[in-house]
Amino acid sequence: MTALTLSTAAAPGLRADAIVIGVAKGANGPSVAPGAEAVDKAYDGRLAGVLETLGASGAEGEVTKLPAPSGFKAPVVVAVGLGAEPEKDAGFDAETLRRAAGAAARALAGAKKAAFALPLTEAADAGVVAEGVLLGAYSFDAYKESAKETKAAKGNGNGKAPLAEAALLGGKPRDKAYKAAIERAAAVAEELNRARDLVNTPPNDLNPEAFAAVAQAAAKEHGIKVQVLDEKALTKGGYGGILGVGAGSASGPRLVKLSYTSSKAKKSLAFVGKGITYDSGGISLKPAGHNETMKCDMAGAAAVFAAVVAAARLGLEVNVTGWLALAENMPSGSATRPGDVLRMYSGKTVEVLNTDAEGRLVLADALWAASLEKPDAIIDVATLTGAMMLALGSRTYGIMANDDAFRSAVHEAAEESGEPAWPMPLPEHLRKGMDSPTADIANMGERMGGGLVAGLFLREFVGEGITWAHLDIAGPAFNEGGPFGYTPKGGTGTAVRTLVRVAERVALGDLG
Repeated sequence: MTALTLSTAAAPGLRADAIVIGVAKGANGPSVAPGAEAVDKAYDGRLAGVLETLGASGAEGEVTKLPAPSGFKAPVVVAVGLGAEPEKDAGFDAETLRRAAGAAARALAGAKKAAFALPLTEAADAGVVAEGVLLGAYSFDAYKESAKETKAAKGNGNGKAPLAEAALLGGKPRDKAYKAAIERAAAVAEELNRARDLVNTPPNDLNPEAFAAVAQAAAKEHGIKVQVLDEKALTKGGYGGILGVGAGSASGPRLVKLSYTSSKAKKSLAFVGKGITYDSGGISLKPAGHNETMKCDMAGAAAVFAAVVAAARLGLEVNVTGWLALAENMPSGSATRPGDVLRMYSGKTVEVLNTDAEGRLVLADALWAASLEKPDAIIDVATLTGAMMLALGSRTYGIMANDDAFRSAVHEAAEESGEPAWPMPLPEHLRKGMDSPTADIANMGERMGGGLVAGLFLREFVGEGITWAHLDIAGPAFNEGGPFGYTPKGGTGTAVRTLVRVAERVALGDLG
């Protein structure tokens, strides 16, 4: 991962491959953002005009490279767009800085060192810029021979290694708040990038057993207790949902429990993640064109895993338990059929009307297991429904909950983290559509509002009196388009930052 340093050095005298500055979109053309005064001075105060001549406008994410002025030890200046110029006396918001830093870091693939002269007015700004750099520099080239040949196994897909070092100018190396902000950014970004790696790993190499092994290794490294239930233990325990989904695969299912505890904790959280390492749809087979990216159907479990490890690395004063419900959904002679009835871990029976509505089945068992420990709150994360993508698009996830105040608090945590999310309802009239003449409930209901129906199904398996929220990340979990800001193509690590922020706020006693 890109190395981070805080620096009080002046831009002209710093040895680096590039100096990164911010450019805003003003009413009369581009304007140089705070932090780049020394660079602008070296251009005799005409840097904005030079950039405009080169076609720069200051639009968000726009990257313009130009030769550094005479006397600079860095040969290149990289101007990155910050979007609209803020109102007088107002600074740039955190997400603007995060995205700009990410776009610049991605554009500097192959460079050994870059100095970031973006607006830093306080320690929090240094943290978000650092986070943007670390997330923007990410790429996944583990399976590319070209990357290996160029000794860039972690390159950016074109044979170039990611930016090796980023110096944040205007930072205060001896200030505890600045150092803490950088350390937090490094811990969260490294674990988020680990989640991205898991999502991007091909399903022939990441089955439930392999995922569980990754979790075990990380738990050992960071002092987290881990328990893995295999097929035998799941059968003995009566986890009918997880077993039913995994029944058609040669790779058996797993339920992984990760427990981080703090001696100073006063509250406890449970995070539950959907971990379908590959989703063919089962007997209700997905049509052609819908299978190719289904390695990403374990993104919820990857986010939960990363968040628990990040909480441990940050030493948060809250107990956090992660439940990874892992299975591979495949068609075969042993697969669950439409019409089958499963007895869940809670004892309830579910009539399976569609085997491609499998995520809610594995989550139901894990939610009940989490409920038995009586945490103060449960949050589940899942790439659950295409209906949520239709409702909110590909960059925003939905939040449902059995408590309006908690739903609002989780939404606030998402906004603070820079993750687009939106509160969604759980309309009671939709519950009737899941009534079954054979079982306690069916796994399908009305087609319209399918994302909300899925949320209502999950609510049935949350213990009485436990506060719960459901994050449907089907849209933003996997980016099939081009990279933007600090978001790469492929796995994004969506929800990791929200979960970490929720844990931080609970530890501080200010969540809702």
